[in-house]
Amino acid sequence: MSEGPRIGVFICHCGSNIAGHVDVEAVEAYARTLPGVVFVQRNLYTCSDAGLSEIKRAIAEEGLERVVVAACTPRTHEPLFQEACREAGLNPYLFEFVNIRDQCSWVHMQEPEAATEKAKDLVRMGVVKARLLEPLEEQEVEVEPAALVVGGGMIGMTAALNLAERGFAVRLVERGPRLGGLLLRLDKLYPTHEDARALVAKRVAEVEAHDRIEVFTSSVVSEIKGFVGNYEVKITSNRQPATGNQHSLRVGAIIVATGARVFKPEGLYGYDGQRVITQFELEERFRTGGFDAERVVMIQCVGARIPERPYCSRICCTTAIKNALQIRERQPHAQVYILYRDTETQGTRYEAYYTRAREAGIQFIRYSLRHPPEVTDERVVVYDELLGARLGIPYDLVVLSTPLVACEDARELAQMLKVPVDEHGFFLEAHVKLRPLDFATDGIYVAGTARWPAHLEETITQAYGAAARAATILSKDRITSSGVVARVDEALCRGCSRCVEVCEFGAPSLIETAPGMKVARVNPVMCKGCGACAAACPTGAMTAMHFTDEQVTAMVRAALGH
Repeated sequence: MSEGPRIGVFICHCGSNIAGHVDVEAVEAYARTLPGVVFVQRNLYTCSDAGLSEIKRAIAEEGLERVVVAACTPRTHEPLFQEACREAGLNPYLFEFVNIRDQCSWVHMQEPEAATEKAKDLVRMGVVKARLLEPLEEQEVEVEPAALVVGGGMIGMTAALNLAERGFAVRLVERGPRLGGLLLRLDKLYPTHEDARALVAKRVAEVEAHDRIEVFTSSVVSEIKGFVGNYEVKITSNRQPATGNQHSLRVGAIIVATGARVFKPEGLYGYDGQRVITQFELEERFRTGGFDAERVVMIQCVGARIPERPYCSRICCTTAIKNALQIRERQPHAQVYILYRDTETQGTRYEAYYTRAREAGIQFIRYSLRHPPEVTDERVVVYDELLGARLGIPYDLVVLSTPLVACEDARELAQMLKVPVDEHGFFLEAHVKLRPLDFATDGIYVAGTARWPAHLEETITQAYGAAARAATILSKDRITSSGVVARVDEALCRGCSRCVEVCEFGAPSLIETAPGMKVARVNPVMCKGCGACAAACPTGAMTAMHFTDEQVTAMVRAALGH
């Protein structure tokens, strides 16, 4: 009989993803030699129904007490294998995932022999850790079936309506005096040239008429406490904390749809708001009837794709095309030039839109950042990259295409929500491909240009997606949190607050146990098991469960061949 728990190892071919570069038969044979391993099996696709059934069968028939799966990535497949263990009667945290695809076969495609040896090392480390795994308990919490949507633009309103139609109460908070956001100030929408104001007015009427939606305008979120399923939110109306009205709410999920703002090009190309304006200001002239120009020059990438702001705002090219077509429709004899660095018209629909502009007589001239356009009192001088010549273009009006930038208070809201923003101030999702609308903090979601500049159609799709993600929380009476959390040995804790300072999710807090004596306590629902607190704790009082010092040390020793 083997000492310690009975361990089963399951090795996945993953089609050719793993088996094409790793000798899985050799890894299987090696796994059989490891201490504590009583069962080894290879599968073509371990994550398939057949593969999961084999795991459950082996747990029952072989009496497995620990399960190790060597396959692809835990980011996508770990819940599948944990649930298989649970269904077979094994605590799901007695399962260990070994990534021999991303960390082995994919990065060593040209070294199959070395990749095979590394796969053996990774399996050995996984088995060693599995022997030290402990069963963990999950926490259940009740869910408040209401949502908070921050931002009353088109995206926030769409998300709020979608949730309300699903039967959930929604609190919609808008910092401005009325709903609608930036679309209130636009004239037409590309590429359909639909009236922006009519679309916004229809959506506002739907929101204000819905009996499940409570709207707070001229309001901001001033405080957020709690955790997924049970957030306590304070809203300050009139935006004056000292004299404004305070509203306290309880919600189960939060959607961030605060949008973005248009960059104002102060000091660039002679911008004065009169003869040199932005595309946004041109839209306002269209809307109010104040446009009157026969010669218009548009300059793209103003304030974007530069060291200070290296990203492409994505919507600028199509906005310029739309407004250029609007000028030609209003004044068929007008001369319109678009000075561009690169034209971003993704997809056949926007490519056809660009072609339509060319056919309408709009002139496109390419310039480079080495020779940017010069705006004088009478002409715009530009070096045409394709002709290799300098051109002087007379103008009545110069229109600058500027990017969307993050709202000024995005970082303040992010701190309250305990979610990250990127270097430009846009909210940062948990994973750009796997969880594009989620934050790492459970129960909080993001949609629209608060996340990144995007076309209206794309952001509306995000609104529906974020509402659907929030509904997965709100539709449950109770939710279960992960068992992988930090635990405190109060006998060792001296209340230094280092764990409170380093935790991004606000899970630890200091509790007074006696006069002048404080210890740390961890809210298991808020904890993500990242281990930052355990690494920072000077006394060793904090332990990251499932990644204990003993487990990690054993893996390191196994990696070194001990």
